Amino acid sequence: MNVIRVPVLIAAFLVQAVAGNILLPLFDFTGPEAAQQWQAVNDGVMGGVSDGRFRITPESTLEFFGTLSLENNGGFASVRTKPADLDIKAGDDLVIRVKGDGREYVLNLYTKSRRMAFSYRAPLPTVKNEWTEVAVPLEEFIPTSFGRRVQGMGPVKPSEITSIGFMLSDKKAGPFEMQIEWVKVARPGE
Repeated sequence: MNVIRVPVLIAAFLVQAVAGNILLPLFDFTGPEAAQQWQAVNDGVMGGVSDGRFRITPESTLEFFGTLSLENNGGFASVRTKPADLDIKAGDDLVIRVKGDGREYVLNLYTKSRRMAFSYRAPLPTVKNEWTEVAVPLEEFIPTSFGRRVQGMGPVKPSEITSIGFMLSDKKAGPFEMQIEWVKVARPGE
């Protein structure tokens, strides 16, 4: 059995992250148009052969699945939303209800940056075959390009976020599967 050990301070934050906040839906997968908002982007864009796909399940979840390959300098599979106005504000946390395979995925925020392969990233741990809710404050996201930290970039500006995504790039070849029931914003009560 795979067990993800989360430091006590982080675990305490995850438990109380939504206390006193208003939860606002950002994405759910209940409507017939849900799949149209998402797209897969895999390492084939740089010669890799990973196969990452997604589908909306009969249980109204987004299932992100496939096979991660390290061949041809590959090693990532991802799914992301098409650009849109997401109405994310300073002080918000992103809260994701997820069931995974015990691997650590990445939660990406894409902005209007002109820098190639740029995103703000945060780890998204999963527990094998268990639903969990993971809360990530905006200030926890790190600026990256091609998976490497970008120095000199400030924190993510909420008004510039145009897309979110999920990525697997843990350098472990083989099959993967993760389901997302919803993505919400936890906003401090007004």
